Amino acid sequence: MGHRVHRLRGERGLTQREVAEPSYTAAYISTIEAGKVQPSEKALRHIAERLGSTYEEVVSGRPAYLALELRARLTDAQRALATEDPATAIPLYEALVREADECALAPELSTALVGLGQCALESGELEGARAHFERAEAVLVEAGGSLPQRVPAVRGRALTHLLSGELRYACYLLEQALDELNSSGLHDPEALVLLYTAVIAPYMDLGAHARAAQAAELALALAPEVSDPALVARLHRGVARTLLAEGRAAEADASLVKAVEAYRQLQIRTELAHCHWMRGYVLAQEGDLSRAEEALRTAHGILLSRSASLYTHQVGVELADVLHRQGKDDEAERLLNGLLDGLSSAHSAVHEAGAHRLLGLIAERRHDDEEAQGRYTTAMRLLEPAGAAGDLADICRLLGDLLRRTGSLEAALDAYRVGLSPRAAPGTTTLGPAPAKPF
Repeated sequence: MGHRVHRLRGERGLTQREVAEPSYTAAYISTIEAGKVQPSEKALRHIAERLGSTYEEVVSGRPAYLALELRARLTDAQRALATEDPATAIPLYEALVREADECALAPELSTALVGLGQCALESGELEGARAHFERAEAVLVEAGGSLPQRVPAVRGRALTHLLSGELRYACYLLEQALDELNSSGLHDPEALVLLYTAVIAPYMDLGAHARAAQAAELALALAPEVSDPALVARLHRGVARTLLAEGRAAEADASLVKAVEAYRQLQIRTELAHCHWMRGYVLAQEGDLSRAEEALRTAHGILLSRSASLYTHQVGVELADVLHRQGKDDEAERLLNGLLDGLSSAHSAVHEAGAHRLLGLIAERRHDDEEAQGRYTTAMRLLEPAGAAGDLADICRLLGDLLRRTGSLEAALDAYRVGLSPRAAPGTTTLGPAPAKPF
């Protein structure tokens, strides 16, 4: 600090007496510059004023405007990520990471790292994304950041585990953060809504529909306290899944229409694609296959334009399912075979298994039982470690029925047993206690 005061004084051409007067002496400034005394906050504010600087710059060496400038540039990077190809946002975030790191600006550094993690997620680079999210959280922990500040990084980490097929660990991370927020009285509506909406997907994939419905209910109750329209739109998208699971398709569709309109206004194209994706899923469950195909093709096109490879593959599986149900097996098979070149169990075991399941159904329809059995067996192998109980039960039923029809009764029984083994009471599966409710 003494060296900094000496440098600033020299740059401005001031004497020690000019900096000291009228409250202090030149000798006092000399001892500060020599590092022989630790000045009080009052003295530092006086020195900063005389130097034409700020208290923050004298104490830390960082110009006061720097953090504001970085935050403004973070907004530009976030807008680029939301409305353009993620590749355009990467260099913006990388520059921000370097500058925030050099200046020890922990909140800005963490936000930039989360942005890089989101870019990596869209391109399917799960290991790189996880590294960014982990570092973002560690930066805030080291700087004494609060849990609400760390929630975006926690959510990002959980999403990488979800997409890797580690459903229970994704739930664990999100539930742990929810419990800490709720039990400690850290009532931050935006952080809570972010966590509750994030935990809906792994709950649904695990078959814990009661928990998913409870998370959606708690998120909706907090929605009036949230000022971020993008977060509210994400909430409506997540809630639609639970409404659909409860058989409330019309309400699910209405919720998704609200989310689509919000995202259209915000021009957040990836989230808009997710809304079209979920709407297509809802329409498919209602049997409106032509409109479902249209919605899924729209989502697929948006994601392709953003080079969001992982999500493009996932929505492609949903589109192939709708094509198969309409009897367009040749088109569905071509799409699925192309998707399997980009899907891997390290990225999304559930969707890779879904692709093999559909190819098995197509093979059965053309009476190629050997091909169908191979596809179902592969899907079962992918789903067992993922913990997706509902999907595993479905594929084991298909495999068991095929084996029984072809005379392999013992093998059929084994397949049925595998499908039954992870099932528990609805809404509980093998998870621990549900997260505490907010106070």
